[in-house]
Order: sequence, then structure tokens, then C-alpha cells
Amino acid sequence: MNDRPSPAAAPDRAKAAGVSRVGAARERAQAIVAQMSLAEKAALCSGATFWRLKGNERLGLPAIMVADGPHGLRKQAGAADATGLWESVPATCFPTASALACTWNVPLLHDVGVAIGEQCRAEDVAVLLGPGMNIKRHPLCGRNFEYFSEDPLLSGELAAAMVTGVQSQGVGACLKHFAVNNQERRRMVVNAVVDERTLREIYLRGFEIAVRKARPWTVMCAYNKVDGVYCSENERLLKEILRGEWGFDGVTMTDWGAANDRVLGVAAGMDLEMPGSGGVNDRRVAEAARSGRLPEAALDGACSRLVSLALAAAEPDAPTARADQDAHHALARKAASEAAVLLRNEERLLPLSAAANIAIVGAFAKHPRFQGTGSSRVRPTRVDCAFDAIERLLEDGATLAYAAGYDPATGASEAKLIDEAVAKARRADVVVAFVGLPDLYESEGFDREHMRLPAQHEALIEALCAANPATAVVLLNGAAVEMPWAARPQAILEGWLGGQAGGAALADLLFGRANPSGKLAETFPLRQADVPSDRWFPGTGRQVEHREGMYVGYRYFDTAGVEVLFPFGHGLSYTRFEYEDLAVTPVAGAEGAFEASVTVRNVGERAGAEVAQLYVHHVYSPVHRPEQELRGFAKATLGRGESRRLTFALPPRAFAWYDAAAGAWATPAGTFEIRVGASSRDIRLRAQVEISPPRHDAVPAAAAPPLAADGVAEEALAGWLGHPVPAAEPSRPFHLNSTVGELRATWLGRIGGRFLTRQFHRRMGLAAADAATRKMFAEMLRDMPLRSLVLHSRGALGFRVVACLAALAQGRLGAVLRAWRGKTSPFGGSRP
Repeated sequence: MNDRPSPAAAPDRAKAAGVSRVGAARERAQAIVAQMSLAEKAALCSGATFWRLKGNERLGLPAIMVADGPHGLRKQAGAADATGLWESVPATCFPTASALACTWNVPLLHDVGVAIGEQCRAEDVAVLLGPGMNIKRHPLCGRNFEYFSEDPLLSGELAAAMVTGVQSQGVGACLKHFAVNNQERRRMVVNAVVDERTLREIYLRGFEIAVRKARPWTVMCAYNKVDGVYCSENERLLKEILRGEWGFDGVTMTDWGAANDRVLGVAAGMDLEMPGSGGVNDRRVAEAARSGRLPEAALDGACSRLVSLALAAAEPDAPTARADQDAHHALARKAASEAAVLLRNEERLLPLSAAANIAIVGAFAKHPRFQGTGSSRVRPTRVDCAFDAIERLLEDGATLAYAAGYDPATGASEAKLIDEAVAKARRADVVVAFVGLPDLYESEGFDREHMRLPAQHEALIEALCAANPATAVVLLNGAAVEMPWAARPQAILEGWLGGQAGGAALADLLFGRANPSGKLAETFPLRQADVPSDRWFPGTGRQVEHREGMYVGYRYFDTAGVEVLFPFGHGLSYTRFEYEDLAVTPVAGAEGAFEASVTVRNVGERAGAEVAQLYVHHVYSPVHRPEQELRGFAKATLGRGESRRLTFALPPRAFAWYDAAAGAWATPAGTFEIRVGASSRDIRLRAQVEISPPRHDAVPAAAAPPLAADGVAEEALAGWLGHPVPAAEPSRPFHLNSTVGELRATWLGRIGGRFLTRQFHRRMGLAAADAATRKMFAEMLRDMPLRSLVLHSRGALGFRVVACLAALAQGRLGAVLRAWRGKTSPFGGSRP
């Protein structure tokens, strides 16, 4: 799908480098498991520490280490603690996933994976916890910077490439978070209500592509429920789909603290609980297996996979070597350059002249925001500053002025900072304004409050453009933002969270030393209210209903004909490309498969790279379908006047929809239009193909698509679900899955909440933390279920004690006694 063959498109090579070695260890693993006692088996299924799995010294089984990713290695220095806040070892911080996705460059993602794998090997890390590949249902999801796209094909192909790269180094990768984890608010308890067709076509499709193509060693479950069942014990997701349909034979693990009912989890196929509960859940699993409530075969299967993983990780392909940090930094710079998207360039303001008198405005130019806050935060080996990089590129005689414009940590309003910036802008030939979202605005643990930039940033842009129309805006942010000011600056360059080399990469782009080639992997709407899921995000109480169905991102905007700020796939260049001679031909011997090819020609004055995007439109469909769907893409680097023939494979699945009634993918007969262009709204060429009749008869009647921005009515959602929309779980009575925030609704709960907050802050070491980190942990504590107190205390607090506290918080003394005697289920409907 790019200039050289895609590693993600080579499943045999991925298999050889990845899970085949895990599979090859399965026979030895079974022999080891046969020698283990029941207690040893149960213990193996939970972590030893925050980052290390359990070994077995008696049987010679090593205790392997896992570490956070996904855009760089985050391994704690020294002894591992339970907070993850202590300083990590230096590692290359690559652009975040939201940026990498905009490269649309499969081989580049493979190379980034190789580099991260090399750093894992150098630090004796067996499994990298990444990539993250949840769909961007709404721009406000606080963790969107860690995810690739609103489109499952793009997400799946890029994730597969990164996994293949990591695992080529003898290090396992971990796809996360499986599945339907699309918000941070109440993420540990929220129930995602989504119909089967939407689940398959949107939220699982990317995982399916990555699992089938790259064969990851591990998959991590999400915290939330899907249709009423926690992902950590969701047999349909874990057994029927992941293992049964897709053939995954690696290890499944919980997100940290995501284990709900651990016995049900083992039975459902959840192999590993992380980080472990200090033996509390181990004893519960052993007791359940001993009594027959848990089939010992299920426990043996989990142990066999865990032992296979440990054996495979203990056999590296080559001796551990020191990672080449200089080469990795250069790769990070290339990735950041390809990730940046030129959104607007009126009057051809960019590229800048190195002889110009330039005013650089914005504290991010000197204090870059290059990554997000949370578990993915990497300690970089170095950081390139955009201001310094720009200064190095100027010719003798050119001048460079600077004004901060805002506080980089808070973005708080301060008029004198704008006045100072305006004065310098008036004296400059051109102004470059660096603006974006501070850490306090987007982070793991909480969702954004709105889609706007800080008010100070917006006021700064307006003032600069009024003072000097020759203004270019550079954005540093992890997800789409509203731009009511978009028509004012002559140029807008989306720089994303570009990693440690992002500053130098932006300087290269601003001065034309590199040509922008990034394309948006997510739609930028005109306003937040236009987002189809906005009315239902982040849900009500403990439930979120996906009433927009499959109409996420461009699938909605293109179908409904809603105007957008910048469409999916959009991105400008300093050169121009033309598309010629689209041809679509059947593949001999493969019924329903086609091959499309198109010539892309560089007709501009500079070398550059273009991403050709192929969309499929069903001219007439017996079921509602989006106007068009991405079914292929290819990136070509072309010199001035050069052309290249690009080819796209269109297997039968490229035309299919998921028939929930039949439980299968269906390709109906009819005419399909193949569209190729530079974005979803810039289609250059079209061709039509005819598809043979469907392979089964279970085609439901047509249904009207949800074209209203407020989604569909409850009756329509019930029709999609095939059953009434479930009522949201009530917040009372309290139980182990009640959150700390819910308990604070009572006066006893508020007293207990204050105590828990103090203890949590002390345990997390938040006294010296920055404001963004303190906010993240405060939000996480509010949405934390009480069962997590047991797990994070490593058993110091038992389930019965916490269940009694929950009952006491609402003054139910009888319930306290019943909980203490074990007469009621502390999980609120799920017996542990």
C-alpha cells in the first residue's frame, strides 16, 4: 500500500517472527503445566508486580517483564512501583498514534515498530503494551491521541505494521483495548450498548485485521462492559470471536485493574490479570477449580499460553544490543514530518523564505507539547525545540523575534502577553503562531470538556491575524479541534503531538526542506454539535448508547452531506498531483475479488508524496450503508514530473456488510462504484463493477440510515440490537462495582471519599506531580470502582471489607452483616 511492499501485508513473515514461536513452545508449555500444582496454576494467572509476570523457579520458568507503549518504551527505572510515576529509562518518543496515522505509511509504521522493539530488547522487556487501536467515535475522548483513526481499515493496517515491526525483534506486542473503549469518563464501569453490525464493521474490524495479519503475542481487554458484560469476562469477545473466528492463540491480559470477577474471567478465556491482587484472586480461582465451579481445563489453557509466552520471550533472535538512539531520533523526525498535515495554504504563504524577518509566537515553540499525559508518557532521549530549529535555518541578515503569547501549562488568559505578541507581529514579514492544547485539556483518565482551543490561544490567533495577515498557525494537539478562526490565517499546519523530534520536523516543513504529505486520519467537523455521537457522549450514568450506529466520522458526514471544516483524508502539499487511468479488473480464480489500479503524476515544481485513497460506494443496497467506505490506500513519493502506477486489492470483504441475522459477512448483488481521490471529499476518478449474487438468502429489509445529528430513536436502536434497549444500571444499592464518585453522593461516602483521596494521593506520590497529572489521577479516582481498592491494595483490603464499606456508606446495616457473612454478591449481580 506504499512505495515498498507492506510488511503488514505479509502474514507468513509476521507469523514466522511472532506467534509461531509462541505456538512452537506450546508442547513444551503443556508439559510444564502438567507438573504444576493447582495453586501454582492459579498463581501464574496474575502478575507478580506492577510490570512483571510470575515465573516458577522450581520448573525453570522465567518471570518476564512487560512495559507501556505505544509510541515509545516506558520502562520504569529501578524498582517497579505501583504508580508508574517514577522516572522511566530514556527512550525515543515517537509521534503519538493520532499523528502516525496521518502518515498513511505502512512501511514507516513497521520501521517505528522495529525501533521500539530494539529498545525493548535492549531493556529486557518481553512485551510492549501497544499499539492502541480503538476507534475515534468522538473527538473529545481524552485518549484519542493514543489511537489511530475513525476508520477501522486504516487503524488495522497501521497497527498490523507496527506489531510486525515490534515482533520482528523477538518482542511481543499487545493490541489494546479490546473492545469498544471510546471514552475515558466512567471507563471502568460504563456499559457500551452497540448493535452487532456496528460492532463488527466499526469497532472490531481493525482488531480483526491486525490479529489476522500480524498475529500479535498478546491482546489486552478494555475496562468497560460491552452489552452488559465486562470485557475481562466476555466469552463472546474472547472465545467466540477473538480465538474462534480470528484464530488468535496468544495471551489475553486485563488492562491494569480491569479484572471484575476473576473466576468468570478465566472461564471466558482471560489468561492474565494485571497487575495482580496480592493473591486474593489467585485463591478464588484455585478454590473455584477445586470445587468444580471453574473447569480445570480452562485454567490449564490459560497457563499453557502464559508458559508459551514466557518460553518464547526467553529465546531472543539475537543477543541484546544497545539501541541506536541517534538513528531512532532520525526516524522519529521523519515520522513527525510525514505526520504533519498542511490544512490551509492561501497565497502560498508556505514554505517560508530563510531570508524573511519572522516573528515566532507561542510558548509551545520553545516549550513543546510533543506527547500526551498518562500511561504512554515516555522520557525522551532528547527534545528538538521548534524555535531553535527555525533559528538554525535562517540566512544571515534575517531576523527572528519571539513572544510567548500564553502560559504553556494552563493557556490562561493574560492580555499583556497578547499585546507583546501583536507588537512583534506588526514588525515582521511573516508570523508563525504555535498554539494547541495544554496537558490539562487532553489526557488519559478524563475526556475533553469541549473541542475549542484555550480562549487565550484563540484570542491570540485573532489578534495576530489582524496585525499581520501573513500569519501561519501551527497546531500541537492530539485530536481534532474546532477552528472558528480558520479563515483568518493564511496557512494552518497541523503538527499533532509529534514526538521528541517534532520541533525540527516542523521547521523542515515550514521552510520547504520537507514537503508536507500527511493526510487527516479523522474528520475535523465545523463544530462539536455536528459530531453524530455528540448527544450520546459520554452517556448517561453507567451506560453509553451508540445510537449513531456505524455512522462514525466521514461515514456520517459524507452520507448526510454535512459540511465539515476539513474532511477525512485531506492534506495539502507544496506540489500538485493528478490522477489518471483508473482500471478495475476481476481477479482470475477469485470470485468476487477485483484489482484496481491508477496512475498518480506529480505535475508540480517539487518532489512530494501523495496518498491515493480508494473508497467503495454501493449504488443500490438492500440495507442502509454509508455513502462510501475506505477500502484501500497507497502512498507514493514522486519527483517532479514523475508518475507511478498504484495497485489496490479488493477482496470480497471490500464490498461486504455484516448480516447480524445470519451471523456472517454478506456481499449482495448489485453495482458498486470504485472511487479514487485525494480525500473523501476530493474524488478524482470513478469506475463501476458488478458483483455476483449473495452467498446466502438472509438479507434483511432495507432500513433508513440515521442522518440526523442527534442519532436514532430508541425504537430504531432496539431494532438494530434485536432486543429492547437495556435500562442503565442504577447507582444504588452500592456494591463492589460502584465508583468512588457514586459513594460521594452520601455523607458517609463523602467522609470515606476524602480518606480514600488522601491515601490515593500519598500512594501515587502526587505531591510533586504537575497539575495535569494530579487532574488525571483525581478523575481516575472518581471513576474507580471499589473492587479496584482491593486489587491496588494487593489484598490489604479484602472484598468483604470493601463490600461492607459500600453498604455502610448508605446506612444499610443489614446489608453490612449479609456482606460480611458472604450471603450476597458484592459485585452487584455477578457472583464471584
